[in-house]
Amino acid sequence: MDRIDRGSRVIEAPPAIVYKALLDRESLETWLPPEGMRGRIERWDPRPGGGFRMILTYLDASAAPGKSSDATDVADVGFTDLVPSERVVQTAVFEAEDPAFAGTMTMTWQLTAAGDGTEVTVTAADVPFGIGRADHEAGIASSLANLASFVEAR
Repeated sequence: MDRIDRGSRVIEAPPAIVYKALLDRESLETWLPPEGMRGRIERWDPRPGGGFRMILTYLDASAAPGKSSDATDVADVGFTDLVPSERVVQTAVFEAEDPAFAGTMTMTWQLTAAGDGTEVTVTAADVPFGIGRADHEAGIASSLANLASFVEAR
């Protein structure tokens, strides 16, 4: 698994505000699920070596079967690097019986000041081959749009 998927967006909020939204449980539950899904976090430990368990539920499971069940994707996410206002690095392991979704994916959220806002670049490395590139990059773009709406409204 050496595939890398990416997404980027300029958000009209300073890096400190964006960083806070990346490390706040209620915020993540609101903006992280891509369009067509809702999210719930079961455990939360926002520190290097900590992490969270995210349950993403498809609003219409008939359109996109889940990795963990017919209607859900469940991921155990670890925080490996946290640099305030600059970077969040996570590892994600999907709960799935299908080996196409096995392995550890690394998600890097890089924050770069861009005028009065922040360019957020998401890099997903070692993406399991069962996750289609186009769908994954569309999901990343959707989450970035949600993040923008979430922090820009504050």
